Amino acid sequence: MRELRVEDALMYLDQVKMEFGDRPSIYNEFLEIMKKFKSQKIDTPGVIRRVSTLFRGNKALVLGFNTFLPLGFKIEIPLDGSGAFFRMPNHPGITLIHPEPSSPPANSGNANNN
Repeated sequence: MRELRVEDALMYLDQVKMEFGDRPSIYNEFLEIMKKFKSQKIDTPGVIRRVSTLFRGNKALVLGFNTFLPLGFKIEIPLDGSGAFFRMPNHPGITLIHPEPSSPPANSGNANNN
């Protein structure tokens, strides 16, 4: 795992809190996901899918999560914003992230970006 500076983690948490200040349930869900990841209750592909789904529609937060990923893992979003995918070490190609239909996009209160 790449070295994670405490300052980087705190800055990211501040960004999440500022973005979802009016929806604390999203911030709290993110903290729960991170606790499960840290305790190894979910694996790296699982945490990527969950965070990308939770923050769907917020490119900066989705891509910013790369800071927390082990070396070789990387979330990417095409320039046209048409979904997200990730790369894994020792795994050729890409893995598409399929958001769960029951999870509303993180920007659902904003203007429609479709």
